[in-house]
Amino acid sequence: MITVIDYGMGNLRSVVKAVEKYTGRVRISNDPASIKDSKALILPGDGAFGMAMKHLDELKWTGPLKEFIHGGGFFLGICLGFQLLFSSSEEFGFSRGLDIIQGKVKRFSLAGYKVPHMGWNNVAIRDKSKFLEGIPGDPYFYFIHSYYPEIEDRTWMLGEVDYGVRFPCIVGKGNLIAAQFHPEKSHNWGLKIIENFTGLVCS
Repeated sequence: MITVIDYGMGNLRSVVKAVEKYTGRVRISNDPASIKDSKALILPGDGAFGMAMKHLDELKWTGPLKEFIHGGGFFLGICLGFQLLFSSSEEFGFSRGLDIIQGKVKRFSLAGYKVPHMGWNNVAIRDKSKFLEGIPGDPYFYFIHSYYPEIEDRTWMLGEVDYGVRFPCIVGKGNLIAAQFHPEKSHNWGLKIIENFTGLVCS
């Protein structure tokens, strides 16, 4: 079973609809006990980093979620769900993250660049991944965000994008992959990531 985590942050149905193109074994859950019979977790999200962590803590997802990831479970993070993997964020002051990946999430502050970063951007694929099979080296994906991560351990980086500053927009190791962009809104190549993810989970 693939569980899409409902922690009150973002439109979950678009993610579920994308997954349903490849498997019917997907559900939305706000109960961390559902991890027990989940083979994979998807953490989407839109909104503020600190509020998202507050919701995860209050709903008691934080500990089980980190345990699931450290235990090698299949995990897909999308947009805010990508940022939450990092150590901290400067959004509205300091907020701690899940600290799966060492690094800090910072706000864009570059003259001549609109914030939020919104629209289609070319991504440079930097490393191989089973989740990126069949995707060319310079695909386009759909972004909408105002913050980006500074990563400390670049062995996590699978792809990066340039928006006045180069930053990782795809990270992954083992059974984890996460993206700053929205694969469910990114047409063929975004859906290919979801297809690869569900194929590996359900194999």
